[in-house]
Amino acid sequence: MHTDSIPAFAVVGRPNKGKSSIVATLARDDSVHIAAKAGSTQAMRRFPMQIDGETLYELIDTPGLQRARSVLAWLQDHNDNAASRADTVREFLAAHAQDPQYRYECEALAPIMDGAGIIYVVDGSHPFGADYEAEMEILRWTGRPSLALINPIDSTDFVDEWTAGLGQYFQTVRTFDAHRAEHRKQLDLLALFGHLDPEWQQPLKRAVEVLEADRASQHENSAYLIGDLVCEALTYSASQKIPEGAPEAPVKAVLARQYKHHLDSAEKRCRRQVEELFYYTDLQTSENRLALEDDDLFNQQNWYLWGLSEKQLLLAATSAGGLVGGGAGLVIDGATGGLTGGLGTLITGIGGAFTARRQVRKHADEIAQWKVSGVPSGGTELAYGPSRNANFPFVVMGRALQHHRGISLRTHAVRDTLKLEEPALEWLDDKQRRQLAKIFDDIRNERKADQQRAALASLLAQWCRDVDQGSNK
Repeated sequence: MHTDSIPAFAVVGRPNKGKSSIVATLARDDSVHIAAKAGSTQAMRRFPMQIDGETLYELIDTPGLQRARSVLAWLQDHNDNAASRADTVREFLAAHAQDPQYRYECEALAPIMDGAGIIYVVDGSHPFGADYEAEMEILRWTGRPSLALINPIDSTDFVDEWTAGLGQYFQTVRTFDAHRAEHRKQLDLLALFGHLDPEWQQPLKRAVEVLEADRASQHENSAYLIGDLVCEALTYSASQKIPEGAPEAPVKAVLARQYKHHLDSAEKRCRRQVEELFYYTDLQTSENRLALEDDDLFNQQNWYLWGLSEKQLLLAATSAGGLVGGGAGLVIDGATGGLTGGLGTLITGIGGAFTARRQVRKHADEIAQWKVSGVPSGGTELAYGPSRNANFPFVVMGRALQHHRGISLRTHAVRDTLKLEEPALEWLDDKQRRQLAKIFDDIRNERKADQQRAALASLLAQWCRDVDQGSNK
């Protein structure tokens, strides 16, 4: 038996049927080697599923079975009763431990005979064949608890056929797409295994509870990270003192670059931290799906993908800047295209709405404003920021929520670059947009800032959790 009480599961089957993908998904480990070439797994390797240093269970990646018929023939030649079949498998392992001809079979069977459960993996996009029965029969000889997973790599064309065939050898058969299995389906599989062996029931019940709590913590911590990023985008400014008579233009150029670099770095840092929360250690992100040459944070040409449309922005701004339907319209900063909460021109009535629209269009490309202050010792201080652009915090938040969604719904078997979908905030309703505009404006202008930061964190936490219910896409 396995030397400790931690449930262990050997993932076995033929080469190139998705065994390593299933290990990566269930172990939540993106270090599992996955390659398109058959036979990429050459030796048995253990992958513990750990949370806060505690190992909940263990997945064992094994090489593909390649000589099943020959192995089964040996077993049948050396056994004359069903009661001793497991002992005969052990005899085979002892007799062929150093035999290169059966290297892969020994690597796959050894952890099973040491106490691991069996996850037998087949590809549902290829037809069932009688030649697979030798593999299944060998696994039945081990006497270990087992289930079969149909991994539809390219299609589900033969899933029904496989379900019927596997049912002759395995009590439990499930379809499990390692690249698309949502969080709940992974937990359901663990709970199912807990019913196959009484010794596993309590450890796996606890594993499910720990993983559920960890999932909630991942969403909660992601929300705080995103909230901090949005607040940073609303309040950051870059400044520099310059002597009297010194030219301003070179300093302005440096400060503008510093401002953009700081917030761009903050966004990248937030993404890395969210990825680490979900146990991604080496994830390359890409936004190529958007077919954009330069889709960085400050590429305003594509802000409509991440933030609000002009119409949505105006409706949201109305609530944030003044009374709705009471004669007072909204306050628009004519220098920045953003809400100022006191500066600018008070616009009323229908004519005010048209004026607001013109102002948003005219100044939409201005992210922040310049501020020049006198210095008592002489000279001036130039500052770029904070941002007064009404759409900027929506863009920052939209990009961050889309990244969180992509990461949290991704399985560790996926090796493609992360593609961020669009439009990012299409699911927000008018009430939520107005609420956010008010929160952003208060944080930007330091009105009830702590209270509004907490309100933003609460909204983000709910939206992050909603990812698992599919309600914010």
